[in-house]
Amino acid sequence: MPTSHSPRHHPIARATHWVSTIAVTIMAMSGLRIFNASPAFAPKGTAPWPLWPFEGTPAPAWSTFGGWLGGARHWHFAMMWVLVLNGAVYLVHLYHRGRWRTIVPRVSAWRDAIEMARFYLFFRRDHPVQGKHNALQQYAYTTMLVCGLMLVLSGIAIWKPVTLSVLTSLLGGYAWARWWHFAAMLLLALLVSVHVFMVLTVDPYAIRAMTTGGYDDEHWSPEARHARPLQHLLPRKDP
Repeated sequence: MPTSHSPRHHPIARATHWVSTIAVTIMAMSGLRIFNASPAFAPKGTAPWPLWPFEGTPAPAWSTFGGWLGGARHWHFAMMWVLVLNGAVYLVHLYHRGRWRTIVPRVSAWRDAIEMARFYLFFRRDHPVQGKHNALQQYAYTTMLVCGLMLVLSGIAIWKPVTLSVLTSLLGGYAWARWWHFAAMLLLALLVSVHVFMVLTVDPYAIRAMTTGGYDDEHWSPEARHARPLQHLLPRKDP
């Protein structure tokens, strides 16, 4: 099959994507192991945490990583630095190459997002014109970056609550900082799950684009195939 002459994703974008995938996975699983040491957000002697109905319930053992509390902490902090450095490289790349324009939604992008949702829900017949990323993807990817920033800020607030007392206070105190950290992780996990589902069921050719860079927009893109989840997965045929 023919592929486009220029890579769909720059090598830096591809490398940082997979590094982030590994780092975030280990951080989430080791974070759940740390959480299991005290699976509650409310301080002892206070009322149960109002925003978490599973207060006191530990995460399943299969979802944790690190073996024990100390081991999980070592993995968590190691991956934190990997993620921060990797994220910095990616953000510099986005700015330097101007690729941020393909990820950050425009002010009027909400209209495009609605049309994209209508197409996925079968209220619209033709696939909206989307470019490299459609508006729903742009909102999702931007939210992922915001989640990453919240994870870093809340994480260091938990790590150094006295030294960084101003930051901890801005987040509502130590207990609330833990909650924001946990909530940002849950939201990021949800967005990543939706992202993986959409890649597998709408644009599986994106996996090649994110590994070797090759991609044939004319035949493989969701727009060219009018692809919805599990529909029109084969490449578009020439007339």
